[in-house]
Amino acid sequence: MNHEAITRVRKLSQQYAYTSIQMHENIARKAGLSGTDQKYLGFFLVKGAMTAGELGEVTGLTSGAVTGLIDRFEKKELVRREFAKEDRRKVMVVPDTDKIMKLLAPLYADYRSRSEEMIRSFTEQDLEIIETFLQRSIELMTQTTNQFKDK
Repeated sequence: MNHEAITRVRKLSQQYAYTSIQMHENIARKAGLSGTDQKYLGFFLVKGAMTAGELGEVTGLTSGAVTGLIDRFEKKELVRREFAKEDRRKVMVVPDTDKIMKLLAPLYADYRSRSEEMIRSFTEQDLEIIETFLQRSIELMTQTTNQFKDK
């Protein structure tokens, strides 16, 4: 593969990341959140209830930053703290998934619809290539992230 093609794809990937940040930040503001807070809500949608320590592990935030994040979400009634049933010393942060979705889904509806339409325009072979690229990119980003984690 030639150097020019690699440079083009790398630059497009960077532009995709920058544009994604801009879009999510603007959507988050409409929802009354910061861009990062809005993305951190996504961890709750994927993982469900978790402890503050688990949230810190998936986000990479310090314990103080996690406490602030949970406090902000709790103030907006998007999560609540509950004692774990199996161990009352453990506090779980439980998302109100319905409320989160009610807040965010309308703001993403048009984008989701249009992106699904775009995806349908690709052939199966195209989609396999896109999936492979995205999976390998995720693996590479995870490896890079893990290099910088405190051990």
